[in-house]
Amino acid sequence: MKGPLFYSKILLFGEYGIIKDSKGLSIPYNFFKGALKTEFPLPEAAVKSNQSLVKFAEYLEQLQTEDPGLVQFDTDTLKSDLEKGMYFDSSIPQGYGIGSSGALVAAIYDKYAFEKITVLENLTREKLLHLKAIFGKMESFFHGKSSGLDPLNSYLSLPILINSQDNIESTSIPSQNLNGKGAVFLLDSGMTGETAPMVQIFMEKMKNEGFRTVLKDQFIKHTDACVEDFLSGNVKSLFGNLKQLSHVVLDHFKPMIPKQFHQLWEKGIESNDYYLKLCGSGGGGYILGFTQDIDKAKKALEGHRLEVVYNF
Repeated sequence: MKGPLFYSKILLFGEYGIIKDSKGLSIPYNFFKGALKTEFPLPEAAVKSNQSLVKFAEYLEQLQTEDPGLVQFDTDTLKSDLEKGMYFDSSIPQGYGIGSSGALVAAIYDKYAFEKITVLENLTREKLLHLKAIFGKMESFFHGKSSGLDPLNSYLSLPILINSQDNIESTSIPSQNLNGKGAVFLLDSGMTGETAPMVQIFMEKMKNEGFRTVLKDQFIKHTDACVEDFLSGNVKSLFGNLKQLSHVVLDHFKPMIPKQFHQLWEKGIESNDYYLKLCGSGGGGYILGFTQDIDKAKKALEGHRLEVVYNF
């Protein structure tokens, strides 16, 4: 028995910035997906997922007691399903910045929430914000603190435009040009990253006034411009802003970039063959790349695994 599929997501723009009200743009990535599945006896690979879900179910019970107005779950059915051997069957790599816990949260909400908001109804801003708040509380079980955006993206399977923390909307992105040379790609760092320690580093940096100024005057400025350029299809301006953004990240977010990629990051900025940026919180997992010529980028990044996400 298998439930509906929920996809991974890619936050194209807005990592860290959205904590401080920058714009953001998140898109579903259908290459990786997960679904709730029941098998008894449990396959060995699924035991860990089942045990984690048992703890998650306890957390959800506590959540609905503490905040009854936010969301209510059918926890009796959830617990009974877990006893029957339910787990989350997923191809989404964990610790890679593409929303593995987000897809799981979306699947649990979809199956067990009472009076759930569905994709089929008129998704007003209020409903989107309410969903985001529910998902943020649910996902904080995995990360300590969550914006709720990853599960929202996975649940709706629509691109989400973040204008500010309390202004989000579903949006459409320019359709792909599959023959285009330009591409957004994922670069596999070959190691997993953990969200919580990276966010901790960021919060420490935020205590420094100089860093706060850089964040506001450079990082957020270029992030916002990238979102607008991408949505309007202004490729020339987009790559100008991407270069600046890549530079700011290399200069001020070094701990979030795995050491062995510092040189590769710089090489992209100098050669203009590609520009790299963080995918999620960084520290490992995937790195996001943008290029105007995918063949050039592949050549320059030979020996690394590239996964094209979007062509233009």
